[in-house]
Amino acid sequence: MSLPNCSIDPKILVSAKEEFLQKGFAEASLREICQKAGVTTGALYKRFSGKEELFAAVLEPTLKDINALSEAVEQSNYEHLERAEMQAVWDMSEATHQRWIEFLYSRYDGFKLLLCCSAGSVYANFLNDFVAENTKHTLAFVEEAFARGLTKNRIDEDELHILLTAYWSTLFETIIHDFSKEKALHHCSIITKFFNWQAVLGF
Repeated sequence: MSLPNCSIDPKILVSAKEEFLQKGFAEASLREICQKAGVTTGALYKRFSGKEELFAAVLEPTLKDINALSEAVEQSNYEHLERAEMQAVWDMSEATHQRWIEFLYSRYDGFKLLLCCSAGSVYANFLNDFVAENTKHTLAFVEEAFARGLTKNRIDEDELHILLTAYWSTLFETIIHDFSKEKALHHCSIITKFFNWQAVLGF
């Protein structure tokens, strides 16, 4: 029995990413992807059940990084909570936002696909889904902070969802509107001035 040709996989993924970026998920053609990768459609279907699974494979590195960072940030936040360091949790400095831009732009194509090219796929509502998950974890955190007397104001889930949608949109919009990295980093100074979580939560 012959071994599968693993050298084909990267070619398919590179070609698929280019096709999805150019046409979006809905209009992307598996036939075009195969032609540009120099493989047969049969070779593609041996590896992926269809366009949805292929799209997920292209996005997998970015999604893994998002999940890993989210877990790391949550762990760090609760460590700050134990030390009553609320200011560190809600650090709205320009340097903090520049680190977020660095994270986004080092995965630019992945975020571009999620934010601009995912219509018709299971990731079509990425922003809303991302914010919904973020809201769930953040609400649990702020409730715990309030219970410990570290914040003075309570905020309900709907209000928090709206504010987090606005917050993350200010970062993601840099990719949606094709900001250069330099312009996106400059944009951080505006974000820093706009959001005041200290006033919202009361700490």
